[in-house]
Amino acid sequence: MKLSSTRLFPLLLMLTLALLSFWLERLVRQEPQPQVHRRHDPDYMVERFTLVDYSREGAPVSTLSAARMLHFPDDDSTEMLAPRAVQTKPGQPRLTLSADRGTLSQDGSEMFLYDNVLMLRDGLAAEPGSQLRTSFLHLISARSLVRSDREVQVTEQGRSLVARGMEYDNQTRQLTLHAQVRGVFDQKLK
Repeated sequence: MKLSSTRLFPLLLMLTLALLSFWLERLVRQEPQPQVHRRHDPDYMVERFTLVDYSREGAPVSTLSAARMLHFPDDDSTEMLAPRAVQTKPGQPRLTLSADRGTLSQDGSEMFLYDNVLMLRDGLAAEPGSQLRTSFLHLISARSLVRSDREVQVTEQGRSLVARGMEYDNQTRQLTLHAQVRGVFDQKLK
């Protein structure tokens, strides 16, 4: 049986259409090209701001202020220059935190403080106040919980402690020091 051009043409046309379909399907299914890394430019900046959170009764519960705040849309991060946070929750000692710079979590519930971090805790009744110095601090606002994995120095009336890593719960007023703890206690205190 001889193949004539009239019989061969439809066969070649079908083969060409099949190859073209295969090529187009492969082209569509290719992985998308990786996105070009977006620039990390702020979409807004706020100078000298203060944000106050109030209780149902109208009393201030926490205050956050900073010399400058920058928001970056590419990763939804917020950076602050010279942040200062004050928590004044009922039944808890007043907690004041400050640092050279800081960042906020996307939902604003956590704050990360860096460089020259100072935490001041007011005293209550017979309990003296204290101060803590470190290079990094992580605050979880809702739980009044403060953490650090760096060296911390805690000073309280007549005593001081130095340690590597800590956790402080302002609700229970419990301080946990993690490692390499050293302390100095004044003998004159009872």
